[in-house]
Amino acid sequence: MNEMMLKYGCNPNQKPSRVFMKDGSDLPIEILNGRAGYINLLDAFNSWQLVKELKEATGMPSAASFKHVSPAGAAIGKPLDEIERKTYFTGDKPLSAIASAYARARGADRMSSYGDFAALSDECDEDTANLLKVEVSDGVIAPSYTPKALEILKTKRNGNYTVIKIDPNYKPAPVETKDCFGVTFEQGRNEVKIDAAMLANIVTDNKALSKDAINDLILGLITLKYTQSNSVCYCLGGQTIGVGAGQQSRIHCTRLAGNKADVWYLRRHPKVLALPFKDDIRRPDRDNTIDVYISDTPEDVLADGNWQLYFKSRPEALTAAEKKEWLKTMSGVSLASDAFFPFGDNIERARRSGVAYVAEPGGSIRDDNVIATCNKYNMVMAFTGVRLFHH
Repeated sequence: MNEMMLKYGCNPNQKPSRVFMKDGSDLPIEILNGRAGYINLLDAFNSWQLVKELKEATGMPSAASFKHVSPAGAAIGKPLDEIERKTYFTGDKPLSAIASAYARARGADRMSSYGDFAALSDECDEDTANLLKVEVSDGVIAPSYTPKALEILKTKRNGNYTVIKIDPNYKPAPVETKDCFGVTFEQGRNEVKIDAAMLANIVTDNKALSKDAINDLILGLITLKYTQSNSVCYCLGGQTIGVGAGQQSRIHCTRLAGNKADVWYLRRHPKVLALPFKDDIRRPDRDNTIDVYISDTPEDVLADGNWQLYFKSRPEALTAAEKKEWLKTMSGVSLASDAFFPFGDNIERARRSGVAYVAEPGGSIRDDNVIATCNKYNMVMAFTGVRLFHH
């Protein structure tokens, strides 16, 4: 099959809508369940490229959680520790590597992952299907599915959950095109290979780039390759913890991603882990409540008449002082940027979220200022020489 008709395009008024192969060959995907939409497929194809490259770069099963053609999170399949199991709500049962990868990708930003499209580098197994079953998600793309996993996924969303199988050997043409305003654009595909060699040009006084930092920076750079620009990504422990996408200003990317990283870290605070939620609270409501609880307006959920909606008993507030002290313990974070930092203010903001390692293309007329700011905080920064804009 070389053509698939879609319900509509980006919006219901945009009809007709379809995907097809210009050369007449078969589409590289098979819809095993549900019906994929226009945005679903954009998410599916971009997220699949991300996890495929991440698996090739790290040798580990990889997953991504996509929303509106940018990743809310991406991760490799490292085992979850006790705190991660609590913050990602996976229960105590050990998970397979690919299930762990998805739990960590989804857990990077659970608010943004609401209604995501999931991508898996490896076969979707029963563990992963059971995670997807309980989350609000629009669909999943993977190279294959176990019979049990497919059976589980077919019960989701009243049987309408979108399940896509992709040919892992499919290779697109080296030149790609797209239309805008009736005009066709053409460019070579971005086939740049992201690996440790890209981090060899360390421009700061501190040149001690750890193996874990190298892996995190590779993860960040690959993530940015499929994130709407401008974009900045914070990573720690083999997962993204904050992605700032589609901002017009670099500092706004850095702030947005940094704020998300802070929220990710604050979710690990003992007071958050001990919140006495009601047993029957819905998962999205729990995520929303946690987000408000650790925000600047916790009274929205702790006020009289409100806390009873979510909690068995009224919890103590997480004070501004407590949050500030907790965030001071955040360390070892890696930061990647899809284009150069024009000012040192990006580094100043990144430092507040525990950043110790930075990768960016370099090439700004103010590179010396950015390098000096990194040196001030004993950070390690590598100039990759490669811009990763994605539109």
